[in-house]
Amino acid sequence: MKQTQLLKGVLEGCVLSIISTKESYGYELVQRLREKGFQKIIGGTIYPLLQKLERQGTIKSCTLPSSEGPNRNYFSLTETGKTQLASFKKQWRELVQKVDPILEESNESKRTN
Repeated sequence: MKQTQLLKGVLEGCVLSIISTKESYGYELVQRLREKGFQKIIGGTIYPLLQKLERQGTIKSCTLPSSEGPNRNYFSLTETGKTQLASFKKQWRELVQKVDPILEESNESKRTN
């Protein structure tokens, strides 16, 4: 299974979580994800996701001047976004609780064989 397939399912939650800590613009999100180990993330992945989230009303944007070039669109969570992030976190924790024991079981099985 390619990592990109797994990442697609969780990237939205990661982006919402980052935005929840600080209003962010697209390139900044890419950089923050890379700092967390997602080295292959590119703007071509993030910008369409941001557009989708804004259309859904999960995030909102405001354009602010930048001291380093053109104006930037900064994104923040809406109330819907906060609810969606809370739901993602709950679902993620439930999934981890189910998957981790299965993975641990296969590790233990390898040690005894």
